[in-house]
Amino acid sequence: MKIFGIGMNYAGHNKELGFPLYNQEPVVFMKPDSALLKDRKPFFVPDGLGRVDYEAELVVRISRLGKSIPERFASRYYDALTVGIDFTARDLQHRLRSEGLPWEMSKGFDGAAAVGEWVGVGELPGVDGLNFRLDVNGTTVQQGCSADMLFGIDRLISLLSVHFTLRQGDLVFTGTPAGVGPVHIDDHLEGWLGERKVLEFNCK
Repeated sequence: MKIFGIGMNYAGHNKELGFPLYNQEPVVFMKPDSALLKDRKPFFVPDGLGRVDYEAELVVRISRLGKSIPERFASRYYDALTVGIDFTARDLQHRLRSEGLPWEMSKGFDGAAAVGEWVGVGELPGVDGLNFRLDVNGTTVQQGCSADMLFGIDRLISLLSVHFTLRQGDLVFTGTPAGVGPVHIDDHLEGWLGERKVLEFNCK
């Protein structure tokens, strides 16, 4: 299983981090399968990494083998979506970036790819206008809509498949909107896809 991450896919998030609002192509990184966190298991805030941020995202589950997929056929290659958290060791990421080094270590630590309950595509009103949000301790901290992505879901699937063979069970974290912030021990996180709560866990 491969876990793809898409960086800087919402103009608002790019602005809050001081990056260009738009990119010519997606920013792609990967997380190891050991980063996967599911089934409401707690997220253990890692020691020694400094500030760790939540980044709420729509996550797409690949359902069949595909390579060099035309965008018009991309919807045939995924079967479900959910809300996930791309946890990011922000201090470490800034340091690695400033030194021109790869920053997978800031994205791929254990538990850094939390995913919620999967919702079948057939249960959704399309994928181009999906609203989602993240609540921390009962307060909404992030809200997003797939319509605001710089690179939409089908385009991402098509572009990724040019460079990587997609396989059943691969996951694509599609990028986060504005509002990222640090997590702390005892925080309670809830992710919503529309009006449906699909993600819930505690930080320890």
